Amino acid sequence: MSLTATPVLDGSRIRSVDVELRYPSRQEGLTFFEGVESRPESLLPKDVRSLFYAVSFRSDRVVLSKDVLGSKPLYYNSDLQISSFKRFVPNHREVLPGEYVEVGYDGEIIRQEIFSVDDVFERMEFDEKEAEERIVSSLEKVRVKNACISFSGGVDSSFLTHFYDVPLISVTASKAEEERIRETARLLGREVEILRFDEEVVRKVLVDVVRAIENTNPLQVSIAVPIYLAMSHAKRMGFDEIIFGQGADELFGGYKRYENMIGKNLERAIEEDVRNLGVNNLVRDHKLSYVNEIRLIAPYLHFDVIETALSIPPSLKVYRGEGGVVRKYFLREVASRYIPREVAYRGKKAIQYSTNTYKILERIAKSSGESLQDFLKGLRWR
Repeated sequence: MSLTATPVLDGSRIRSVDVELRYPSRQEGLTFFEGVESRPESLLPKDVRSLFYAVSFRSDRVVLSKDVLGSKPLYYNSDLQISSFKRFVPNHREVLPGEYVEVGYDGEIIRQEIFSVDDVFERMEFDEKEAEERIVSSLEKVRVKNACISFSGGVDSSFLTHFYDVPLISVTASKAEEERIRETARLLGREVEILRFDEEVVRKVLVDVVRAIENTNPLQVSIAVPIYLAMSHAKRMGFDEIIFGQGADELFGGYKRYENMIGKNLERAIEEDVRNLGVNNLVRDHKLSYVNEIRLIAPYLHFDVIETALSIPPSLKVYRGEGGVVRKYFLREVASRYIPREVAYRGKKAIQYSTNTYKILERIAKSSGESLQDFLKGLRWR
């Protein structure tokens, strides 16, 4: 777990806090946080330009807050039991994306505000050259220490290798994908450490993965398994941080379903996916990072990158030319000036399919005579 905390009270005032705190979460006084280098002066989500959560115990109340994308898991209840995992909080309530809430020690809400993406990110006039410069400058600003890159061979992680001179790791159950990853790394002039897993490994970690993400949805589990394996492998190798390309698909138009949309429909779909990044992906990924006690770094979710990406016209994200539809067109064009063009334009399947994880899960479920959905629901993980 990253954070589990309960106040010890003297009447209606706080006396101390029973807390269990693990990396990457941090503490300053009675404020606990993750995603920022030091305790923010203001805990209002509109004032913190970072993916973060914060819990601050005051004399007569506790303050809970997290970023407008809702990237970090954070739960509490009327008894003010607080945790990064809902299984530790009976009758839990989740802190919502962009929520700032003050709760008295009697369990009553004193103040509550919810901020949106529009409250934080300025909609700028698009200029292609300025957009490229701002994206590159923002990626350069991301500071890493004892880190590795989770490398898939796609444009997202390949572009990041230009900015961060750290080891590359990968996990897959597919021989074909392993060969493709090694070839892409070779084109980048890099070495890559690849962990090959199989059905036995998936069976071994499956309950731990489901317990970590607290979700039995087949799609969520099939994505979580290789991410969990990458994080645990990185941790065993001695790394404290792992860099992922999260956010690039939503910000730059990477999902295949975007190919069937144009104009305002495409724009609305992309913006909706950005708003739901936390619910759909980041809460899951941060829970996996917390159980592995490793810091997840997502450079594409630097707030200046997000702000810039929101200004890019949808037609430059999903580009329709004579050669067909190109997803993530603007990002690929920028990346092609820093990495080989054939790498920037190389296609890649979603992680659950490219690694063969989804097939393995279906095979495991079939061996039990159940559908994958029923099999996962029946796992004893709570």
